[in-house]
Amino acid sequence: MSTTFVARLVVRKGQEARFEQLQRELSEVTHATEPGTIVYDVIKHRTEASTYIVYGRFKDEAAFQFHMKAPSHERLVPDILASLAQDMDLQFFDWIA
Repeated sequence: MSTTFVARLVVRKGQEARFEQLQRELSEVTHATEPGTIVYDVIKHRTEASTYIVYGRFKDEAAFQFHMKAPSHERLVPDILASLAQDMDLQFFDWIA
């Protein structure tokens, strides 16, 4: 069974460009180096300029754990978290199709 998460992140004012740069890099590296990743997308809210959604789907729990321990994750995520205005809302889901 795949592992899927949706994270809602609110970024501190003035940190949006840096956050987007970090997330873009994390997404690119994740897709390029983690074969168990099905989707890793970052989207920006249309009317709430500092609000983003990160959607990740991995072929299984092992692929998700691999992602969490990947060097790129460990290198980029601390700066991503430091740019947040509040704790992220992270939720996990099961794929049903």
